[in-house]
Formats: sequence, C-alpha cells, structure tokens
Amino acid sequence: MKVKVNKDLCIGCGLCEGICPKVFKMNEENVAMVLVDTVPEEEMENVKEALECCPVSAIEFSE
Repeated sequence: MKVKVNKDLCIGCGLCEGICPKVFKMNEENVAMVLVDTVPEEEMENVKEALECCPVSAIEFSE
C-alpha cells in the first residue's frame, strides 16, 4: 500500500511525523512528505492512526 500527502491541504501541524516518523517527515517548507514508496506492513497501523488524526485530511492511501 502507498500513502501520499496532499501538499495543498497540509497545514504543517506535524502530527503525522509524531505518530509515524518512519513514514512521514516535515520538510523545510513545513509540509509533510512521505519517506517511503510503499508502507512497510509493520507501519500500517501507525499510518492509519496518522491518517485518522490529520486535522485537515491531507493524508490518503493510494495503490
């Protein structure tokens, strides 16, 4: 499974990086970016939590 961040929606709160730092990182523009091409199985629950916690729904799964 893949995940992406809609850069137009991201407000730079950093929750995703705090929840799942192996997949998300804040860049120099204070916008979340995805660090991996495919989400490792052991990080799926953390990614789902980050998706659910994002206050502006900027995180989405893709195939």
